[in-house]
Amino acid sequence: MSRVGKLPIELPSGVTITATDSDITVSGSKGTLKQSALEGITVKQEENQIIVTRINDEPEFRAKHGLIRALINNMVLGVTQGFSKKLEINGVGYRVAQQGQDLKLNLGFSHDVIYKVPAGITTVVEQNTITVSGIDKQQVGQVAAEIRSLKKPEPYKGKGIKYSDERILRKSGKSGKEK
Repeated sequence: MSRVGKLPIELPSGVTITATDSDITVSGSKGTLKQSALEGITVKQEENQIIVTRINDEPEFRAKHGLIRALINNMVLGVTQGFSKKLEINGVGYRVAQQGQDLKLNLGFSHDVIYKVPAGITTVVEQNTITVSGIDKQQVGQVAAEIRSLKKPEPYKGKGIKYSDERILRKSGKSGKEK
């Protein structure tokens, strides 16, 4: 058995799951998420637990077993708590402002960068910190990565957009002396 796949998923109160042959739907207080089902993997609800099983021990099904269990667990966490990532903007003159649903970023280019935030994602701007939140873990991570890719942090002065818990390895520069 897969170590991840064999663990049951606890269903909190207020969360419902519907599993058919083609898709899996999880509904909760924050919204509804849908995931397509994988062939050879069955999802059953027993009381307040979700059990994921596979039809045999072939490598293809073993890989899918842990994957679908992790995806369902993330869906359950998303509709109950939600997910968020924090980004920090460092640099002289680097700014961010909320412009309706979009983000207006001044990143040292000759023009302002407008980032269109997709549906299902909310952004909160406080000084030079952006908080990206939503119920879909994959989408939150993707949006945060896209915002970070607009101006990645550079190793000499640390200017750019970085995750709040990211550590930038600094280089000393041409002189070779530590500052």
